[in-house]
Amino acid sequence: MGDEQPDKQWKKGSAELLILSLVEQQPRHGYDICKLIEARSGGALRFHVTTLYPLLYRLEERGFVVGKWIEKPEARRRRYYSLTAQGRKELASQRQSWREFVSAIGRVVEPENA
Repeated sequence: MGDEQPDKQWKKGSAELLILSLVEQQPRHGYDICKLIEARSGGALRFHVTTLYPLLYRLEERGFVVGKWIEKPEARRRRYYSLTAQGRKELASQRQSWREFVSAIGRVVEPENA
């Protein structure tokens, strides 16, 4: 695995799940998504907006989220992302896969299973 931290690979593999989960609750803009991931993970996960936006664009191209530009007085224009019906199905599938993955890893690494 070399010098690359495992955290980086885990983050990369779970990025879609994290984003879809956050926009499920309410429409959010990219900066808000970055800050929520960092806050809810206790600082363990951090996404830079330059990494996040290409992922949001890909999710939009695949039909999982839809973006809408919103302008508010005294604030700059921001693109808010919402989950689509197709995105809800994808999120449910990814959540189930995540649960199965975590369960399988737990069965391997827990001392009572060794």
